[in-house]
Amino acid sequence: MTIDARVYAARREAFVQKMGAGVAVFPAAPESIRSNDTGYRYRQDSDLFYLTGFPEPEAVCVLSPQHESERFILFVRPRDKEKETWTGRRFGDEGAKAIFGADAAYTIDKLDEILPQHLATAERVYYSLGRDERMNAKMLDLMGRARMMRPRTGKGPTALLDPGELLHDLRLFKSEGELGLMQRAITATTAAHHAAMTQTRPGMYEYEIEAVLEFQFRRHGATGPAYPSIVASGANATILHYIENTKQMQDGDLLLIDAASEFDCYCSDVTRTFPVGARFSPLQREVYSLVLTAQKEATAMIRPGVRFDDVHMRATEILVDGLRDFGLLAGETKEIIEKGEHRKFYMHRTSHWLGMDVHDVGLYKTGEESRVLEPGMVLTVEPGIYIAEDAEGVDERFRGIGIRIEDDVLVTANGHEVLTKAIPKEIDEIEALRKGAA
Repeated sequence: MTIDARVYAARREAFVQKMGAGVAVFPAAPESIRSNDTGYRYRQDSDLFYLTGFPEPEAVCVLSPQHESERFILFVRPRDKEKETWTGRRFGDEGAKAIFGADAAYTIDKLDEILPQHLATAERVYYSLGRDERMNAKMLDLMGRARMMRPRTGKGPTALLDPGELLHDLRLFKSEGELGLMQRAITATTAAHHAAMTQTRPGMYEYEIEAVLEFQFRRHGATGPAYPSIVASGANATILHYIENTKQMQDGDLLLIDAASEFDCYCSDVTRTFPVGARFSPLQREVYSLVLTAQKEATAMIRPGVRFDDVHMRATEILVDGLRDFGLLAGETKEIIEKGEHRKFYMHRTSHWLGMDVHDVGLYKTGEESRVLEPGMVLTVEPGIYIAEDAEGVDERFRGIGIRIEDDVLVTANGHEVLTKAIPKEIDEIEALRKGAA
């Protein structure tokens, strides 16, 4: 474990303090088949990993704070010498206790026997009906059985609640240790974007730069990409989640790269846009400058007490003003935004939370009000302009231009810190790198 076991224990204690009486159940992420008998590289469920640090599949964490001796239970795969020869070592039930601090640990085949004993006396059960359909069915069946006994025993669950309502607010605020892991991911991401800016050449294919990026992720110790890498040249940059990465890049194109690494289940998320050739064209420079201004102005707003939505609104207002100056929009800024006319060219939000998930957990609103930023939160700032190749009523010069600039930003006690500031985004910096590359 990268994080000390005592940190996970403190997280579990913070969660059960919020939970009060009840039992919480957190299953591991299911393994995913790539094709036939080949699986994808395994990545643990973020909630379970946040509470335990346990990395293996086929596991279940149970928190039963009212139990006399088994407050934290792990159900895990059994040790199996033959299987471990093929697929790697397992911690087993002994490792679950000795290394991960479980009060009790059982092999996963004991779940149906042990878990009902804890559910039978719990007023509330915390379990998120998620992507594991088999586990969902099992939990609903066990809940049903426990509730059937309630008239006789006077005990048993009366409610099934989502633990995310309690846990995700804890995950929203990053500790120094978590920020250190995120910084490890950002270090690898910084090296990757710098390599892409210096190695891109006209005539190369997008997938070659994808390989450059992901080589740097692994070379610097990251687990790999935090999400499928977007390497989008020319008009492909107007497709928000373009991941084919198959086009041959041409001099005169812009290249939008949205790619970042993950380290020990903590993510970074960065986008940069730069010319495939040595310099921006005059028009590309104008549009890029507009996006950069919006990105920097929105970032400058970030500090405790500012509403999350205000960051988006500031970026949107600047983009609308610029798009109107380009002749792509007409009317008053407020009216354009209220009617949503700008969404032809800017169709996504400016920010999202960042942490163990790229689009991390945590509420964006409290009641009907936008959430207020607080120290320890990490969010992205990523405005963009996307003018489709076939956009109607648009000056042909603008068609096929897609630009996004994205940084990861920590809310501090007195303002903010741009965690990804080492990755160039100023035009002069980018063109100096591109000139050197050429």
